[in-house]
Amino acid sequence: MPGADEPILNDDHSQPRDDFPSVTPSHRPDCKRHVLPFEKPVFELEQQLAKLESQPNPTATTKDAIQNMRVEIARMQREVFANLDPWDVVQIARHEQRPQTLDYLELVFDEFIELHGDHAYRDDRAILTGFAKLEDQKVMFIGQQKGRNIKERTEHNFGMAHPEGYRKALQKMELAAKYKLPIISFIDTGGAYPGVGAEERGQSYAIAFNLREMSRINTPIVCTVIGEGGSGGALGIAIGDHIAMLQYSYYSVISPEGCAGILWKHAKHKDLAARALKFTSKDLLNFGVIDEIIPEPLGGAHRDHRRIAVTLKMSLLRSLRNLQSLPSDQLVQRRYDKFRKMGQFEEAAVG
Repeated sequence: MPGADEPILNDDHSQPRDDFPSVTPSHRPDCKRHVLPFEKPVFELEQQLAKLESQPNPTATTKDAIQNMRVEIARMQREVFANLDPWDVVQIARHEQRPQTLDYLELVFDEFIELHGDHAYRDDRAILTGFAKLEDQKVMFIGQQKGRNIKERTEHNFGMAHPEGYRKALQKMELAAKYKLPIISFIDTGGAYPGVGAEERGQSYAIAFNLREMSRINTPIVCTVIGEGGSGGALGIAIGDHIAMLQYSYYSVISPEGCAGILWKHAKHKDLAARALKFTSKDLLNFGVIDEIIPEPLGGAHRDHRRIAVTLKMSLLRSLRNLQSLPSDQLVQRRYDKFRKMGQFEEAAVG
């Protein structure tokens, strides 16, 4: 049973969202930008550019210097981001100013009415569910939310769901199937919550149950990894007909730190683990695990929330159009075959 500080929300109820966070916190003047190690050369040039642009009544020479510096910054960004190490990708996926689910709900969708509760224990805020509208298309939305500051991260448990979160997600998916609504799922979690209470309430069973039931839901399911795709915590809402990843996200059976702790006995080898895991969007597209890489703005999604939102919206609309033309029985069989074929390889004789 819930503790004294854990309210029970057994019944679903809806409310319009009127408390969205600001659109692009990384672009607010009062928001200090978080700079990743490999971004520092670019950031230093941008600071120099800002000083030049702030000069009153710039001369022709200053204007030329500004133009040249903009070109150099773009060139340097392309060079840096064309040679990212997998560990660099992890850092971008975890960037504190990277757009999260609530940001996309405001920027991508026209309406969102949240649905709460799992009919059994409580409302898990690590997973947000509800009716949404994508242009003229009504959908059921499922998404993991991490939060940015301490208050938000505590409320959403850093995006790590309990069993009740996966039950809530599945119930809303079944509701979508009943009313023939397509499902859109956003994945962004380091993993399912590994606490004692979650294990006592059947964490592994809840995830496994979702895998089975999602494989046979007879409505289109479009899944997108928007940041971290961590292990079973991600898979619990990621069995879909079309699986996409943002360019600088990752999707893995284990975190680099966890893998390094097992194989090298210390998390300091996380960069080696990241390379070994082959979990970037490029790797997974080559393996056939995902269907699409959604390109991010130059410098990553945290640089321009609105631009990545437009690109993501176009991808979602295109995927839904393609899937809705398929009969429901063909859709389910196609989804089942898609996941059954993963991990099958042909071995060639040596010698």
